Amino acid sequence: MADKIKVIISDDQKAVKIPSGVRLLVRRCCNASLRLEQFEGSAEISVRFVDNDTIRELNRTHRNIDSETDVLSFPLGENGVYDVDPANGAYMLGDIVISVEKAVAQAEEYGHSLERELAFLTVHSMFHLLGYDHVNGGLEAVRMREREETVLTQLGLKRNGSYYLDEE
Repeated sequence: MADKIKVIISDDQKAVKIPSGVRLLVRRCCNASLRLEQFEGSAEISVRFVDNDTIRELNRTHRNIDSETDVLSFPLGENGVYDVDPANGAYMLGDIVISVEKAVAQAEEYGHSLERELAFLTVHSMFHLLGYDHVNGGLEAVRMREREETVLTQLGLKRNGSYYLDEE
């Protein structure tokens, strides 16, 4: 069981007012993800709320993709090996960057609350920080989605429909 989880949250955007309770929700998402993975030791995660312009710039700089996206994950570990913060001995898992503008649009598109969308993006990114990937699809993508849904269900945020709209 994880000892102490430190989630550093910064709101570096002016486009959307962050609803009250979201910071606590983000912390709960991080904690629940680590609990499901039976993470041992203390951990630090940075979560940054940005606007579409900022995430587009980060996406271009780090992934050579010149468009905005909903969330970017910057893992600091590889194969379960993480840097340790010398000040407190915590494993530094990495950074989560969420476009709140994009989250608002997706919440509307999928017909659920902004809180549900921010929780999903946080949990999704947490699993990236923990080494999961979905880029190649297949079993790994399915396993990652199942774990995300397990955490969201534990937090009372069960999905109320599909993430994918029919293209017909």
